[in-house]
Amino acid sequence: MTTTQSTSSIVRQCFLAWENKDRSALESILADNFTFTSPNDDDHINKAQYFTKCWPGSGNIKTFKILNLIEDGPDAFIRYECELKGGKKFRNTEYFRVEAGKIHEVDVYFGRNV
Repeated sequence: MTTTQSTSSIVRQCFLAWENKDRSALESILADNFTFTSPNDDDHINKAQYFTKCWPGSGNIKTFKILNLIEDGPDAFIRYECELKGGKKFRNTEYFRVEAGKIHEVDVYFGRNV
């Protein structure tokens, strides 16, 4: 029997992987054709570019606090508060597209410092 994970569950796994600095856990839930978009000149960058550009920042992350997680089938929006090791906190919102148990797309919308 195969258990299908919810979109919300997969999104939570993504944030847990970042918080735990567990790259292999993150790689296991990203689709081969994964793309990432952000206001930082990231326009649908691929998985390899994502790990090169974004993953080094995981070392600065202390915790994530999920404020809202709204799922609509394969789509989810999450608003979270991130605390960095130095104590700085900020909030962001991200859109996720999940298909067949893998994250295919993430669009991040930067928020504000807390």
